[in-house]
Amino acid sequence: MPTAKTTAAERTTPAARTPERSTERPTAHRLGWLLALAVAVAALNLRPVVTSLGPMLDQVRADLHMSATVAGLLTAVPSLCFAAFGLAAPALARRLGPVVVVTAGLGAIALGVLARSFSGGTAVFLLLTAVALAGVAVANVLIPVVIKRYFPNRVGPMIGLYSMALSIGTAAAAALTVPMTTALGGSWREGLGVWGLLAVAALLLWLVTLLLRRDTRRSASSSSASPAATAKLPITRSRTAWALGAFFGLQATSAYATMGWLPTIYQDAGVSAGSAGVLLALVMAISVPASFVLPNLAAKRGEQGLFVVVLGLCGIAGFTGLALAAGTVPWLWATLVGLSMCAFPLALTMIGLRARTPGGVTQLSAFAQSLGYLISIPGPILVGSIYQSTGQWYLPLGFLALLLVPQMAFGIRAGKARHVEDEG
Repeated sequence: MPTAKTTAAERTTPAARTPERSTERPTAHRLGWLLALAVAVAALNLRPVVTSLGPMLDQVRADLHMSATVAGLLTAVPSLCFAAFGLAAPALARRLGPVVVVTAGLGAIALGVLARSFSGGTAVFLLLTAVALAGVAVANVLIPVVIKRYFPNRVGPMIGLYSMALSIGTAAAAALTVPMTTALGGSWREGLGVWGLLAVAALLLWLVTLLLRRDTRRSASSSSASPAATAKLPITRSRTAWALGAFFGLQATSAYATMGWLPTIYQDAGVSAGSAGVLLALVMAISVPASFVLPNLAAKRGEQGLFVVVLGLCGIAGFTGLALAAGTVPWLWATLVGLSMCAFPLALTMIGLRARTPGGVTQLSAFAQSLGYLISIPGPILVGSIYQSTGQWYLPLGFLALLLVPQMAFGIRAGKARHVEDEG
C-alpha cells in the first residue's frame, strides 16, 4: 500500500506530469500560428502608408494648398524615414524586445494614418505621415528579427509569408484606394483614413500576441543579460553587410522608379491610362506568389547568387523591352519587370541567413536597410530628370537596365554562405 510520501513522489514523476506537458505543447503550437498570423497582418500595413497616397495626391494638394515642391518632397520622405528611424530599431529591440517595438510601430502607423486624414495643413500632414513612416521603419527592420528568433528553422517560409503579405498590401492600396474613396463619398480624407483601420486591427492582434507570449519579456531581459546576444558587431567591417546594403539599395531604386513611372511609360507608348494601370497591377501581382516561393527556394541553398542573376537578367530584358517596344506585348515587359522586383524578398531572405543570431540579424537588418534606402533616394528623381530633359524613355530605361549590373555583382557577393559575425 503506497504511503503518502510515495504518492506525492508518484505525483511528481514524469508520467504524472505528462498531461500537463501535453497541454503546453498545443498551446505553444497555437501561439506559433498566432505570431505567424500577426507577422502577415503587420506586413499588410507596411506599404499602404505610401501607395495609398499616390492616387490621392492631387486631391490632397488642392485641399491643403500644398506646393509642387512639397509634393515632390513626399516621394523622398519614405526612404528618408526608413533610413533614419531604421537605425534606431536595434537599440530599441535590445532594450524592450523586438515584439514590443514592432507592436509600438504598428501603433505609430495607426495613429499617423488615422490622424493625418483630419489634418488641416501641409505641415501637420507631413508630420503625421512621418510618424506613420517611423512605425513602418522599425517594423521593416525588426520583423525579420522576430522571424529569426521565433521561427529559426522556418526562416524561408516565414520570410515568404511576410513578403507575400507585404506585396498584397502594396497592390491593394494602389488598386483599391480610388474605388473606396468614391464609395465613401469622394473625399481623400476617408479614402486615406480607412487604411488606418487595417493598422488598428494589426495593432490589436500584436497586443494579444504580446500578452500571451510571456517569453517576449523574458527574452528581452535575458538578451540584455547575455553579452553574446547584445554584443555590438563591427558591422561596418563586414563586406557582406556592405554588399547586402548596396544590393538592397539598387533593387529599391528599380522598384520605386518602376512604381512611380511605369504607367507614364506605357501611356507615352500609346497604351490607354486604364490599361497602363492594369499593367502596373500585373507587375505587383506577379510578386505575390513569387515572394512566397522564392525565399523558400533561396533558403534551401547555401548561396543565393543564381537567384540574383536570374532576377537581374529578367529586369534587363524587361527594361530593354520597355525602351524599344513598350506598346508591343506590354504584358511581357510587365511580367519581366515584376519578376525582377522579387529581388526585395530575396534581400530579406539573405538578411535572415547572413547572421547567426537574432541579435546579429537585428544589426544587419538595420544597417542594410538604412544604407539601402539612402542609396535609393536619388534614383527615381534622376529617372524623372532625364526624362524631362530628353522627352523620351530610352535613356531613363537604359539607366535602370544598367543599374542591374552592379546589383547582380553586389547580390552575388551578398549571397555567399557567410555570416557577418565572422567578418568583424
